[in-house]
Amino acid sequence: MTHVLLIAGARPQAAVLKASLEKFRAAGATVELAGLFAPDDIDPGLELTRLRSLTEAAAERGRMFEKRVAKLSAPRRVWASAERDRQVRGSGRRAHVLVALDATAVYTVWRLAQLNRRAHAVFGIAPALKAVEDRRERPLHYALRAVTRSVPTPATAARTTKRAARRVAGGALRRASSPAVLRTSVGAKSWRGAVAAPKVPDRLRAKLARRVSLSMSEGGRKAGATLVLKDAARLTADRALRADLLAEAARADLERGHDDAALRRSAYEAALATADRWYAKGDAKKAAASLSSALTLAFPRAVHFDSLTSPLAKDPAGYLAPFRASTAFQAMTASRGRAVPAAPPAGRPLRLLVTTYSNANFLQSIRDRYADHPGVEIRFLEVKEDETLRPLARGAQRMMEYALGGAATLGERAEKALRPHLDWADTVFVDWCTNAAALFTLVDPGTTRIVVRLHSYEAFTLWPHLMDLDRVDDLVFVGDHLRDLVADCLPRLREPGAPALHVIANAMDLERFRQEKTGGDTRFTVGLIGAGVVAKDPRWAVEVLRRLREHDERYRLVVIGDGLDRKASAAARAYDDLLRRDLAELEPTGAVQLLGRTEDVPGALTGIGVILSSSVRESFHCGLVEGAASGALPVVRDWPFFAGKEHGARTLFPADWVVASPEEAADRILALTATEETWRKASAEAAEHALTTWDWPVISPGFDRLLLED
Repeated sequence: MTHVLLIAGARPQAAVLKASLEKFRAAGATVELAGLFAPDDIDPGLELTRLRSLTEAAAERGRMFEKRVAKLSAPRRVWASAERDRQVRGSGRRAHVLVALDATAVYTVWRLAQLNRRAHAVFGIAPALKAVEDRRERPLHYALRAVTRSVPTPATAARTTKRAARRVAGGALRRASSPAVLRTSVGAKSWRGAVAAPKVPDRLRAKLARRVSLSMSEGGRKAGATLVLKDAARLTADRALRADLLAEAARADLERGHDDAALRRSAYEAALATADRWYAKGDAKKAAASLSSALTLAFPRAVHFDSLTSPLAKDPAGYLAPFRASTAFQAMTASRGRAVPAAPPAGRPLRLLVTTYSNANFLQSIRDRYADHPGVEIRFLEVKEDETLRPLARGAQRMMEYALGGAATLGERAEKALRPHLDWADTVFVDWCTNAAALFTLVDPGTTRIVVRLHSYEAFTLWPHLMDLDRVDDLVFVGDHLRDLVADCLPRLREPGAPALHVIANAMDLERFRQEKTGGDTRFTVGLIGAGVVAKDPRWAVEVLRRLREHDERYRLVVIGDGLDRKASAAARAYDDLLRRDLAELEPTGAVQLLGRTEDVPGALTGIGVILSSSVRESFHCGLVEGAASGALPVVRDWPFFAGKEHGARTLFPADWVVASPEEAADRILALTATEETWRKASAEAAEHALTTWDWPVISPGFDRLLLED
């Protein structure tokens, strides 16, 4: 009987495979199938003699093998998986016909045929069927062929022996550096010493460090996983490789919920130096990759969003100094300019395009206002929902490459996709200074005016640095403190010809929050709207509650909104662990109530008498203002990111609303909720201030002046 081994580089088409098997069986052959597909991809009803998923086999060999194989070209990926699999090698030795079902499997069939010279090696089903038929018709010929070709060629045998030796050595290394070994202090110390040994070639040291770091991480030694990469980087002479190892060490450090600021700065300085060298050589692609590495290390979520402090907020100029000194970064942020200035429409309504990338939460009032305005034609564009624009907006590194003189096709694609929008619009209002802002300034807007609004989040990301400021006519902030911070981060904003800077509060319909308070103990109910990010610092609110309950146990805390996203980072999980410990103590006593997300925030606020802003940073804090408008007593922490600066919570809100500590917060609440009359008077005054200062009818003329006046 003839044995056929089919090799597939991808999942074979079910109908084709079924028809082929029927033909092979009719010719008297048995069929085995192996390839890069999942076991579930193959119908069990096909009754193959043997089935082997190389994808599953690779997973069985562990993450290191999967990562190594994933870097190979498609044909070599199939062979690397097949070569290491005993079942496939055995099937290859027994087979009479070796068949490549697709082009990526041809290399594997060729390699198997060098080991089994008795077999036919073919590409495609038709040649395979012909080989089976030929073997059936000439059995004596193939019997003699089997005798004369019973062993591999000498070259193949020698190559196989060398590979086997390497596999044995590699297997011994994997076992010796396994997580089980590195979980022990002796194993960890020994391998750190091996990585730091003198006279080890750079490439070998890096490879060894990465293997040991991964095993240490899987063995629970997270700090050691960082240190071994740091040690290897210190001893590596190759500057590009050293930069890669430092970046990996800094990322490993962040992944364990820690931030070694000196290590991270060394990492992004090394990446910037690498970017400068590649840029000097004219390699925009590699320079952009290094710049991207530097920026992601400088703006990690764990440091600026899942932490109660930020080095950027503390000293923007010092933090960004390495970037300003980088020639590649200077080139990336250099103005590409515009051919002509923006021009207003003549003799017709303003055509206003309102756009954003994924977050339209603060746009509804603006869209509603200009939808019925006789002097405006309005359109809305959600970039994330546009099939053409979405992939362009997601490519931050490609935008960097384009700015450095490469990726010409990106500019062409962006021009083609954006030009119809720019040709229609007189003004483009981009909400959030993220993907959409960077994309719309990637091309020359012509006479179209570009207005970008920045909230708070964006200041702590790389996106403002990817926006071409000379193609932005107006930059809008929701608070003076944000304007100051961003101007410190982007010195171009203080130079002649910079975009006009405006401060306009968020659009809010506050009137709908004016509802009668319910319940006899409302003044003792402290509310917190939104605790879904660490920056809201709900543990500060819990500390205020503890101090209140030392005086009167009627005080309780109600939290409206989702809890923290534990998947965001290790730092977020660490904070949430502490918060959960607090809540586990207070919730059973009724001191804390978690309402979760609600669509009826005005209704939820009817039972809240005090509204807190416990955040370390805010752009404006709509939830606080909505609570004040509802008749809740506002208590605002002096946001630490901006405390002591020219502008911050103390200049945005009335001075008596703002407190410096949980003690001051508790004192304000105790004093102004001491009696029903005192509480109602103070909360009514706060509601009046909120409505007359920030309600949409008060704020909307500012948008008219921005968008409609020349």
